[in-house]
Amino acid sequence: MKCEQVRESFPDYLAGAIESASQADIDAHLAGCAACRDELSGLNALWARLGALPEEEPSPGSEARFHAMLEAYRQGMKQAQREGAPRVTLAEWLGGFWPRQPALQFAMALLLFALGLLIGSSTLSRQAAGTAIGGPNERALAQLREEVSTMRQMVTLALLQQQSPSDRLRGVQWTYQMTRPDEQVLSALLRALDGDPNVNVRLAAVDALHQFASDALVRKGLLRSLAEQKSPLVQIELINLMVQLSAKESVPVLKELSQKQELDPAVRERVEWGLQKLG
Repeated sequence: MKCEQVRESFPDYLAGAIESASQADIDAHLAGCAACRDELSGLNALWARLGALPEEEPSPGSEARFHAMLEAYRQGMKQAQREGAPRVTLAEWLGGFWPRQPALQFAMALLLFALGLLIGSSTLSRQAAGTAIGGPNERALAQLREEVSTMRQMVTLALLQQQSPSDRLRGVQWTYQMTRPDEQVLSALLRALDGDPNVNVRLAAVDALHQFASDALVRKGLLRSLAEQKSPLVQIELINLMVQLSAKESVPVLKELSQKQELDPAVRERVEWGLQKLG
């Protein structure tokens, strides 16, 4: 079996819901593949930690919020029918956000599970009278938040490596849920900016990196991309970003760009504008 096939089988493998013949093939592959063993070990550890979490009872307001959301959906469907809009079921609407790859589905399911626990734990901790700050509940909640953050980054990295541009765009969008992404995520965004074959993904990466522009790695990567970028649309967006950031360190790069004879006229005009703004 190939690594990709083996990794797609990990959810069933961990759940013990795999046929004996397939399990034997996976075991044989794992015996000779360190990379797959490491990935399985990480997933297994994460699964074990989630399984060790205590079961939480839903808060009293959860049912009310669910029914309110469902009623809003029903009202929206009625309005759409009155206006003659195409009918979209709730399952189809939710399915638009669900990844197609089994490995990503597994990661997404874990993330949603952890988010549910996080919301429930947060609600219960607010309702618990007299709970001391820094007590067991607070520490468990902090640990769970860390787990959710880690899983968000895992899903983001996985999406950014997909063949589908829409999946990679979704990966870029996931970074908006992060306050402090690690270097691996930032590097993946910069790689998308520099070399993604889809210009929309590169444009989205520019916008996403804006929120992390105070990071030295991001700042350096943006300047490098401005100097090497080939897409006029992305070049213009990068120039706009440099002006928004008042990034005077980009002036030498802009001056060098202005000397290129083959530079797109629209980009040249934007370069001159940027130089005027940055002085």
